[in-house]
Amino acid sequence: MSGSRRKPVIPDVPDGAFENIESLIEGNGEITLGVVGSIPCVATAADQDQCLAMLVCRPDESLMQLLRRLDAAIADAYDKEIYIDEVNAPPSS
Repeated sequence: MSGSRRKPVIPDVPDGAFENIESLIEGNGEITLGVVGSIPCVATAADQDQCLAMLVCRPDESLMQLLRRLDAAIADAYDKEIYIDEVNAPPSS
């Protein structure tokens, strides 16, 4: 095991801070965080039927900020039928 591993830091997150993410997971949906192709950090959310959001981590955006954006994007998908895809290029016309 490498000695370069950092000690995990558990952020102080209030209960209900990510209520949409929690609700999605409780309803058998999922979120993923990781590398997609050449993009070093992507957060995705999907339920059993569709992808709700795919967000690319912005420069100088923390993981907590990305998760807050993902939580808001999940709400927009369910409440307003707005689906965000920052990963794939829009189709050319």
